[in-house]
This record gives sequence, C-alpha cells and structure tokens, in this order.
Amino acid sequence: MGKRRRQPSLAQLRAFAAVAEHLHFRDAAAATGVSQPALSGAVSALEETLGVTLLERTTRRVLLSPAGERLAVRAKAVLEEIGALMEEADALRAPFTGALRLGVIPTVAPYLLPTVLRLVHDRYPHLDLQVHEEQTANLLDGLAGGRLDLLLLAVPLGVPGVTELPLFDEDFVLVTPLGHPLGGREGIPRAALRELNLLLLDEGHCLRDQALDICREAGRAGVPATTTAAGLSTLVQLVAGGLGTTLLPRTAVRVETARSAQLLTGSFADPAPTRRIALAMRTGAARADEYEELASALRGSMRDLPVRTVA
Repeated sequence: MGKRRRQPSLAQLRAFAAVAEHLHFRDAAAATGVSQPALSGAVSALEETLGVTLLERTTRRVLLSPAGERLAVRAKAVLEEIGALMEEADALRAPFTGALRLGVIPTVAPYLLPTVLRLVHDRYPHLDLQVHEEQTANLLDGLAGGRLDLLLLAVPLGVPGVTELPLFDEDFVLVTPLGHPLGGREGIPRAALRELNLLLLDEGHCLRDQALDICREAGRAGVPATTTAAGLSTLVQLVAGGLGTTLLPRTAVRVETARSAQLLTGSFADPAPTRRIALAMRTGAARADEYEELASALRGSMRDLPVRTVA
C-alpha cells in the first residue's frame, strides 16, 4: 500500500485563496485577520503539501503561477462547499428550518393541505415544506428510501420501522344522486350498504380498501368493479350523473359536493364508519421531536374541521 499523502488544512486553503484574490500579502493578511508572516507560512506549507509552486514572489508584487491559477479555482470551490456545509449544519441545529419533504395521499391532500400550509406559513416561516402527492405504497417506499421525510395518510399501516403520529378520526358519509331514497337521511344503518350500487376509486387507493372493509363489516361480500374513478372529484361526478352512490370522508364533503347541485349526503348511525389520519415517520428519525411537535400543532389547527382529534 502506498504512503498516504498529507492533505492541506483549511487554514492553508484560506490563506492561499486570500492571496490569490488580493495578489498582495498585506491585504490578504488583513482580509483573513492573521499576521502577514503567518499567512506567508501557510501558503508555503500548502505548496510543500501539494508539491507545486503556487506563487511567483517578487519584491514588488505577487503573481500566481500557472499551477496557482488552476488550483486557486479549486481552493475557492472547496472553501465555498465548506461554508455551505456549515450553513446547513447551523440550519439543522435550529428546529423547523431547512427542507421537509412531506408525502400526502390524494384523498387527503386537497382537503387538509390548506390547513397544513397555513400552519407552516404562520408558525414555521423558515421551514421549506415540499409536498409530494402519491398513493400510499409509493409514499412508504419514499419514506423507507429517504426520498421523503414525513407522510400524511390514513392508518394503521402496520409497517415495521414506521412510527405513526395520529391526528384525527373522521366519519364517512354516503353520497347519493338527487331522488335516492337514502339521500339526505340521518342514522343510515350500515346494513344498507349491502344493497347499494357503490362506486369506488381505482386499485391502489387506500380509500378503496377502506370502503371495501366497511362493506365487509356490513355483511357485503364485495363490490363489482363495473365503474371506478382515479380521484374523488370524478367519483362524485359519476354519482351526480346517476351511476350509483359512494362513500366520502367528511373532510372531502364540502369541497366535492359543492361541484354539483345533483347530490345529497346521508350520515350513518353510530358508530359510523371512520378512518384515522396520521403523520408517519421513520422510527428513530433524527427530527422526531420536530415531527411530534408538528403533529401536536396540526391537531390544534384542525379543531375547526369536521373531525375528532386524537391525543
């Protein structure tokens, strides 16, 4: 194995970069806050470490050698990267600064993001929130691989290495076209789901799986997938067109039913079918304390929504 070469120190690089910029030892020493002999010694030590002559010293001025001209660019780049590293470290030491990559499922994003974004803007102005809307499987892959930091989605997930921070529970409501016998009713029994023409989201949406679970609990074996939709907006429009009924989480009702006057909503008898929404993070995440504080702040900001916050 070859002998390991010495590496230049940051002090040596700073000294050389200052001389390369000012082309004058006195001015470079004043700019760096060191004595002129110390600066000269640092540059000489760097030349010895690198094995090249960086400067041409004359009695009247300092010139960069051809090697010095090339390496001055490298030295400046190294020092800039070191500065950026230190700035990033300073930012990471301060809570709620830097980037936070938040993954959100499509059946949550349009209805909760206004509350999330308002909270972050008002309370955490130095946090760079980056939002990614994807289905649950992709979000979990992103969390495990480090592409995402935090998820906002329906739970339970039952995934090892993922810690859930519950935010709230919300009821499902039945959405029907005008004239449907269950339209606008309260106290609808779950058993009514056995006979309904129920429209669902496409495969891959957790809300589809939740709706199927609710149907199974009501004693229904399955739902024929004759018509499906990629999003809740399309699903509700299909209902408005008379193709069937569907289930909506209560947070989505105001936004989605406002799109058509051909819709009615009905509520289920207690205990109504529900879903739980939570933040999810990698177990042992370095910013776990921040995420837990964020979850607490979100619970407080969601009290005006039609949900039941979870302590």
